[in-house]
Amino acid sequence: MTATHTLSPRLRQLLIGAAATFVLTIPGAFAQEVAAPAGAGAPQGGEIQQFCTNIADAARDQRYLLQKQQIEQLQAGVDERIALLEKKRAEYEDWRKRRDEFLKQAELNLVDIYKTMKPDAAAAKLTLVRSEIAAAVIMKLPPRQSSLILSEMGDEKAAVLTNIISSAADPNTSKEPS
Repeated sequence: MTATHTLSPRLRQLLIGAAATFVLTIPGAFAQEVAAPAGAGAPQGGEIQQFCTNIADAARDQRYLLQKQQIEQLQAGVDERIALLEKKRAEYEDWRKRRDEFLKQAELNLVDIYKTMKPDAAAAKLTLVRSEIAAAVIMKLPPRQSSLILSEMGDEKAAVLTNIISSAADPNTSKEPS
């Protein structure tokens, strides 16, 4: 057996530590010199900071530009939707105005005039006026008199007036102005 195998583990650790310390204290024993390129020293902190600052400003400007473009695109979409809503609102207002005028026409004493007429005479006269006016008058008359007038009219004209009257009473008519 050799001497190293008989040493205690504690003593062996101390010898290894001493040998390592000795080797490390020898200058250049295991070190290799690497020649630095001529004129190139370690970069200075000021140059790095300036480079990063210059890049940060450009990146921030680019982000702002992209955000501005996105906002402009979103604004264009909102403007389109507002224009579409305004168009729909104008259509609805027009439809409502026509409906109000329709109801006013029926109330201008026409109802009273046709109320006193005989059904066959009223039917003949209402056949000659615009269908909207005739339908409005018939709507304002009592149901019994309206049915007598419609029965005296021709089938085609009575069907047109019935369609107008039923669409005026339909709650879904207001969704799509005609």
